[in-house]
Amino acid sequence: MDQTLPSSPDLSAQVADLARRYKRANGPVIRLISRLGGSLENQLSTLPDGVRSQIERLTAQALETSYGLASRGPDLGQRTPMVVAMAAGAAGGAGGLATSLAELPVTVTLFLHTIRSVAREAGLDPDEDWVRAECLQVFAAGSPLAQDDGVNTSFIASRLALSGSAMQSLIISIAPKLAAVLGQKLAAQAVPILGAVSGAALNAAFLSYYREVARVRFELVKLGRLHGSDAVEAEFRIAVTPPRVIRA
Repeated sequence: MDQTLPSSPDLSAQVADLARRYKRANGPVIRLISRLGGSLENQLSTLPDGVRSQIERLTAQALETSYGLASRGPDLGQRTPMVVAMAAGAAGGAGGLATSLAELPVTVTLFLHTIRSVAREAGLDPDEDWVRAECLQVFAAGSPLAQDDGVNTSFIASRLALSGSAMQSLIISIAPKLAAVLGQKLAAQAVPILGAVSGAALNAAFLSYYREVARVRFELVKLGRLHGSDAVEAEFRIAVTPPRVIRA
């Protein structure tokens, strides 16, 4: 069981800063798309059931295969993943739904590669099983397109070696949520009102979002080592939860 230490003013201040960073993770493109939430839901609902199930299947397959690909890839630095993501998004959006679906595995791999790089910057080894799991959990930490995403701040505090079946179960639990996010991205690319907002801009916005969420998450993991993950999780949940409106 995780042993928690009493919360300190220093911990509260650090967590509050991370909460502010999390809330600012959405850039202008994501905020624009979020304002079109109803349009996106309607657009997504028009996709045939077979296409929506295909998105989830492709997402699960991409998560399974992309971690190995991301781990074998070279360090691309800060700028290259963004350039590649924008190129993939532009190519995916150019040919409609078919090319957008073909783009999904490439996009997931780029996102995961970036998340692994953030883990390495935080002083963690992205090839350790528990860090691998934390990298995947970034995708479950909320959607850039959700108004109330139910932030997932849970830690794998025990850092036990994950078996192949445990990792598979984790992927199965994450894939539907990520598929829903990516499905909305595909729908957003097809919304006429977005005009010049292309697949390239969407991929850049999503990559920036997941990179910042990963930075926040791994800083929380580091704080959890010092103060206990339960205490850090509790502080973060308080910091990101809007205050209740009390009516007279």
